[in-house]
Amino acid sequence: MEREHLARWIGGYERAWGTPGTAILEQLFTPDATYLASPFEPAIRGLAAIAAFWEAEREGADEIFSMAWEHVAVENNIGVARLEVRYGKPTTRLYRDLWIVTLDEDGLCTAFEEWPFFPGQPRTADNPE
Repeated sequence: MEREHLARWIGGYERAWGTPGTAILEQLFTPDATYLASPFEPAIRGLAAIAAFWEAEREGADEIFSMAWEHVAVENNIGVARLEVRYGKPTTRLYRDLWIVTLDEDGLCTAFEEWPFFPGQPRTADNPE
């Protein structure tokens, strides 16, 4: 993977979030891809499950959002990016994320991992178990 491959994939993800339906996800993920929405949640497995997750998570394709990102690292078939995502105008939700994206030779994601951070989130765990 090169930086431009990661950039192309993230651009596709952003377009897909604002596109009605979920058929466009076939252009981003392999049929058996995994999607980890948070590091301590179980992985979502398979394109159908990822599509269902997307429809449940977003308000709709007309949801107002903006994304800014920069690459952190690219090595072999894995890219890491730092993002800031804002929802609403004015902003009603703000996230700063780290994304770990594994792409196959066709540029499709086989594994997606998100580490979301948001205002008010505790810096440390109160009761780590």
